[in-house]
Amino acid sequence: MYCPKCGQLQISEEVRFCSRCGFLLEAVPSLLATNGISPNYTPPANRPLSARSKGVRQGAMLMLSTLFIVPVTAIFFVGVLDGPEEIVALAAVFCFVGGLLRMLYALMFENSYPEPDATAAPYSAPAVPQFERMGRNAGLPPAPANAAPSWRPQPNTAELVHRPSVTENTTRLLDKDEPGSR
Repeated sequence: MYCPKCGQLQISEEVRFCSRCGFLLEAVPSLLATNGISPNYTPPANRPLSARSKGVRQGAMLMLSTLFIVPVTAIFFVGVLDGPEEIVALAAVFCFVGGLLRMLYALMFENSYPEPDATAAPYSAPAVPQFERMGRNAGLPPAPANAAPSWRPQPNTAELVHRPSVTENTTRLLDKDEPGSR
C-alpha cells in the first residue's frame, strides 16, 4: 500500500501512520474497498436550504400565485359582490411585484450558505477504534536508515575581544582638546 499523501511505500497493510509524513492510514483500506466512498457517507439529498434559496423560492411562489389569486379575486369581488375592478388590478400588482421584490431582497441581502444542523455531528468516529487494539505496530515507526547528521559543537567565543564603547572613544577625544593637557 502507498501513502495517498506522499506516495511512500508502506511496510505492511496494518501500519497506522505513514512513516514519512505521518498521515493516518487506518481508513485507507476501507476507502479502497468501497471505491473511495466512506462507509459513513450519506448523500446530501436532505441538506437544508440557505436563507437566500428560501427567499427566492418564496418570491417565485408569490409571483406564480398571481395566476391563481387574480382570477379568484375577479370572480369573487367583481362577479359576486359587484365591487370595484381596481381591486383585481391591485391584487395582480401586489402579488407580482411583491414576489419580485422578495426575490431581489433574498438575492442581495440574505446569506447564501445553509445554517449548520445542530443535531449533526461534526466528526464521525473512525471505522476501527484507534486506541483499543494494540498490535505489533503500536509504537512509533522505525528510525530512518539515513539518520540526520549530528549537530556540530558550539564555537568557543571567549577569544573574541569586545570593542570599546562609543562614549569611551569620544571622551578620549575631548581629553586631548583641553587647554591644560598640551
